[in-house]
Amino acid sequence: MEKTLRVAILDLNNNVPNRGILYLKRLVESYGDLLTYEVFDVRYKNEIPDTSFDIYISSGGPGSPFDFTGGWDKAYFTLIQQLWQHNQTLQASEEDTSEVTNPKYVFFICHSFQLACQHFKVGSIKQRVTRSFGTFPCHKTDFGSRDLYFKGLPEPFWIADFRDWQVVNANKEYLESQGFEILALEKERPHVNLPRAIMAIRFSDNFFGTQFHPEADADGMLTHFYDPERKAQVIKDYGEEKWHTMLHDLEDDRKINLTHKTILPNFLNDAIMNLQGSLVPA
Repeated sequence: MEKTLRVAILDLNNNVPNRGILYLKRLVESYGDLLTYEVFDVRYKNEIPDTSFDIYISSGGPGSPFDFTGGWDKAYFTLIQQLWQHNQTLQASEEDTSEVTNPKYVFFICHSFQLACQHFKVGSIKQRVTRSFGTFPCHKTDFGSRDLYFKGLPEPFWIADFRDWQVVNANKEYLESQGFEILALEKERPHVNLPRAIMAIRFSDNFFGTQFHPEADADGMLTHFYDPERKAQVIKDYGEEKWHTMLHDLEDDRKINLTHKTILPNFLNDAIMNLQGSLVPA
């Protein structure tokens, strides 16, 4: 019997209540004995996993991607570089089979995506004029239309997007030299004279990130936004039309629910198949 793969969930929510970590836990638990997980409170408790895990999922979180209060950033970026270097070294020594070592799989979400882009020097990280809040169409690039993790998604596909910051103005020549691929861009806004934000990047075969929240569960979000207090706050901040539009998108199985069932499961299925050749349960 193959060993159970270990998943490190890196919580970057800085002790702010959220549902993202719950969604990630449920997703990993759905794989039964194939996966186990541990949660690390990175920003609030300065908890950082070691490099012994097989899969790392780094969450979203509030605030500026340049706010490193508490000094957690040094250990976080060191870990990312160690995992990256592990994979690079492994790739360079593929012909040496004397010691079989598996690559590390890493997924960056929202705040973590901005940190990864900062670490790998991808474009400019800018604060938005207004916060992006809700459900939106997202457009695949040519790379994205061929990417394994987007397989099964339409063009455009729908995302849960909550961000005050964004990554823009990537240098295409630099990306090409590093082997990075931009997979998705935010919706087109022809009336706005601003660059479109980068919404997903494949950094390598094993490193992947999205600006949006692929872990967002439509049923859980419906329950969350139907809560009277939350509903009142959304209507106050963004208007009643935004609230109704978001609920409509959450109730449509072809939108947020499809994205939830596609991207992260494709990532985990790929990791499981490559790390131990196991058949993923249907």
